[in-house]
Amino acid sequence: MIVDDQLMVRAGLAAIVGSQDDFEVVGEAGDGAAAIGLAATAEPDVVLMDVRMPGMDGLAATERLAAIPNPPKVLVLTTFHQDADVFRALKAGASGFLLKDAEPAELVAAIRLVAAGEAMLSPVVTRRLIDAFAAGAVTAAPEADPRLAALTPREREVLHGIARGLSNAEIGGELGIGVGTVKAHVNALLSKLGVASRVQATIVAYDLGLVRPR
Repeated sequence: MIVDDQLMVRAGLAAIVGSQDDFEVVGEAGDGAAAIGLAATAEPDVVLMDVRMPGMDGLAATERLAAIPNPPKVLVLTTFHQDADVFRALKAGASGFLLKDAEPAELVAAIRLVAAGEAMLSPVVTRRLIDAFAAGAVTAAPEADPRLAALTPREREVLHGIARGLSNAEIGGELGIGVGTVKAHVNALLSKLGVASRVQATIVAYDLGLVRPR
C-alpha cells in the first residue's frame, strides 16, 4: 500500500512496485487517516509511508498501524532525514526508513527486506542514528532493566546480533544455530521486549546499554 499526499509521487512508486512480478499495489492513500481505514480492508503486507502529509502525518499513522492485529511492515519514505523523525518513526514501529532520492532498485530491495521481517535503514539514516547514540541524544539505561532480565542468555545474544545489523543467517552462523532457531528466538525476544520489529529491538538494545556505539 502506498501512502503519500502527492498523486505524482504515488504514481511513480506504483510504477516501480508494479514492475516486479511478485509485487502488487493493493491500495493508495493521500494521508494517514485514510491509510488507517484502507489498511483494514486492503490488508497490505508492506506500507510505503510518507512522513509530511496534511491531517494525520505518516509518523502518527505508523503508530496507529503498529497497534492493529497482524500489523503490516511500514517502510517510511521521505525527503527529510531529521533525527526526531527518524527516532519517532522507528520507535513507532517502522521497519525501515529510506530517503526518496534512493534508486528504484534500492526501494525494491528495501521492500523485500522488510517484507521478510528484516530491518532496513539507508546508510545516511544508520550513521545519524549511531551518531546520536554516541553523542548521548538517546540515553542508555542500566543493564539491570527488567526487560533485559526477562531474556534468556541466548535471546540476549540474538538481540546483540540484531542490534549490530546482522541477518538471521549471519546470527545463526555466529552462534552455531539454525536460521529457524534464530527466528524463534527473535519472535520470543520481540514479545518479551514488547516491540513489533527488529528496528525497535535495536533501539531497545542501545537504550539498555546492551550494545554501545563505537
